Amino acid sequence: MNDRPLTLMAVHAHPDDEATGTGGVLARYAAEGMRTVLVTCTDGGCGDGPGGVKPGEPGHDPAAIALMRRQELEASCDILKISHLEMLDYADSGMMGWPTNDAPESFWQTPVEEGAARLAELFRRYRPDVVVTYDENGFYGHPDHIQANRITMAALAMTGPASKVYWTTAPRSMMQRFGEAMREFGADVPEPDSAEAEAIAEIGLPDEEITTWVDTTAFGGQKFDALAAHASQGENIFFLKMGQERFTELMGVETFVRVQDTTGAAVPENDLFAGLR
Repeated sequence: MNDRPLTLMAVHAHPDDEATGTGGVLARYAAEGMRTVLVTCTDGGCGDGPGGVKPGEPGHDPAAIALMRRQELEASCDILKISHLEMLDYADSGMMGWPTNDAPESFWQTPVEEGAARLAELFRRYRPDVVVTYDENGFYGHPDHIQANRITMAALAMTGPASKVYWTTAPRSMMQRFGEAMREFGADVPEPDSAEAEAIAEIGLPDEEITTWVDTTAFGGQKFDALAAHASQGENIFFLKMGQERFTELMGVETFVRVQDTTGAAVPENDLFAGLR
């Protein structure tokens, strides 16, 4: 008999990413007795500093911010009941086009094979049954999200496939509801130009292309509280303005596209562990 617990590993780029797209599944599967492992690739040093100070502005101290965000991440993991946190601690690369992209120590500049080798060690240690990360565009083009996808897929090639591999996504119908909610809660959203509008329209997937819809409504409170634990980045976490009830209405189903599978479980599915239990 194999007494190893079924294991979910989520590979994310920054502190707070774990809560946004996967907080519900991490909380749900922890409650169901699965082992949950979070790998956070960067230190988050390009996040906001005290008082909302931005990278490059006077008073922005990446090392101090990284320490603060590590503490917030640990609090989020406690709320979501994550079994194991692993930090790769690469330097945050910032948004695409920022000068920090070019820093030699940044995650974006790290050779894929180097990051993949480190992640492969964690795959061998935890032997995850289910692996979750971003799609090839990092969902919205963030360099560290793209790099997280690259090292994850390369690490899987090194170690052999997990039973199931997923990329986070959002249905296009939900993206439309997000836009409506932002206006509802008073977000100052400028009208995008044609290029921006085209890029926004490409975020997520048509509903019919999404393979996996996981109901995490019962864990909406944990997900909201995990996001709130990242208080230093509250200015950038729009969802907190909604309050827990409205947040759960909008964010109570987490969606994925299944990209590797050895179980033969039929899609669409409503469980990342379908075919494994």
